[in-house]
Amino acid sequence: MHDFHTHFIPNEVMDWIKDNKEKVNASWIKKNPNKEEFLSINDKWAFELKEEFIDAELYLADKERVGVTHAIVSPIPQLFLYDFPSEITSELATVYNQSLAKWCQSNSKQLSGLATVSLNNPDLAARDLRDAMDAGLRGAIIGPGLNGKLLSDPSFTPFWEEANTQKAIIFIHPLLCEDPRLNQRMMPNLIGVPWETTISATDLLLSGMLDTYSDVRILLAHGGGFLPYQIGRMNKGYEMWPLVSNALQKEPTEYLKDFWYDTVLWNPNTLEYLAKSVGEERIVPGSDFPFDLCAWPPASNFAKGANSLLGIK
Repeated sequence: MHDFHTHFIPNEVMDWIKDNKEKVNASWIKKNPNKEEFLSINDKWAFELKEEFIDAELYLADKERVGVTHAIVSPIPQLFLYDFPSEITSELATVYNQSLAKWCQSNSKQLSGLATVSLNNPDLAARDLRDAMDAGLRGAIIGPGLNGKLLSDPSFTPFWEEANTQKAIIFIHPLLCEDPRLNQRMMPNLIGVPWETTISATDLLLSGMLDTYSDVRILLAHGGGFLPYQIGRMNKGYEMWPLVSNALQKEPTEYLKDFWYDTVLWNPNTLEYLAKSVGEERIVPGSDFPFDLCAWPPASNFAKGANSLLGIK
């Protein structure tokens, strides 16, 4: 069984953060005596440094224990560092990508990896992606946009062109939504996270980019956010408004089948609807391990999607 949605932080990355803690405003906080320390970068999105995030042997043992034979490992979104100068972002990306590539190479039957890139400098991001894939990684994990710019913004063209040339897997993973209305009851995570994916995926669909960069394999986290479940509304807008249909070659419903989706939905009925809407070959097992909200082990019955995303026939 594959797991396409897991996160890990290699020792080299933790060492870099400690060596550059002033530069990236890193802080370690003990919030609860029964939990590990929380790590915060630039006073944002603190997360518990569970042992499974940083202990390679424990990560591999847990994976084996639940029957995951091969995991696709991604950098943790809190360490994208998009809000720093791109020189800093690229420096950590290089360390992260090289260390992940080395780990995956040493455990090639059990692991594949995705890179992090300097999305705050798309030319650098293209280079980061190329170097990472030359080192053996399968693509990159990126956020849903940057500084109010969605991923269809022309400024990101160098990155998308490189991703298309490389036929890369691009895993779009949300960051916490900063809408002030959500600042209670864990709503930034509960609905803000899938909402960010919804905005990003809708933008990519309506922009026509899925036709322009048809060799990029775009994976959407958490079952695609809310997009698959409101596609009827988008289809109706396609029928009514040229602003919706102008850039498209087919109905929005058909473009749903051009993405891939993980199974991190925690609801079999929702997952069944998604499979009927996009086809099982577009869904891959995912867990979001080892975050608190993880589906561990992941749903195991989507081998077709795993093979199609990895290019296995």
